[in-house]
Amino acid sequence: MANMEMVLDVYKRPFDPLHPVVCMDESPKQLIAETKLPIPASPGRVARHDYEYRRCGVCNIFLACEPLAGKRMVRVTERKTKQDWACFLEEIADRYESAKKITLVMDNLNTHEPGALYETFKPERAKELWDRFEFVYTPKHGSWLNMAESQKQQRCQGKVAVCYQGCPNKIITPLSDN
Repeated sequence: MANMEMVLDVYKRPFDPLHPVVCMDESPKQLIAETKLPIPASPGRVARHDYEYRRCGVCNIFLACEPLAGKRMVRVTERKTKQDWACFLEEIADRYESAKKITLVMDNLNTHEPGALYETFKPERAKELWDRFEFVYTPKHGSWLNMAESQKQQRCQGKVAVCYQGCPNKIITPLSDN
């Protein structure tokens, strides 16, 4: 209950570009390639797609959004490791270089810990990044409180991310930063 109230209190904060509230989430996605070329639409006929596909592995989609500013950033990685998370945090910090402190709302995944910064960067850089953030964790079984979760569902529902090398007929989902 306390974590839920903490997250809700964070969401009550007014917009402040020096103290942005950023929500972050990630999700694994299956990569697929079409095995047959789609038939384009023609007068009187709808486009046709075959449901047969070839698996090309998986990737991870990191998504961060600042709800009060309407900003979003997306990064596709091959894995979901502590190092990938730490590098995404560095990207967030770079995006908000003029902010004094970035409040980051996220779930309690085992990779979401300050130690990941020290495993990825030199100690000076890790401490510099850690000092830029205030970590706010959603409660266990409370990921629905994370606004990035709903953004991710809207943007990624039933879609496939960038298909990495070795997959012809790449399927690219229309994710974009803004």
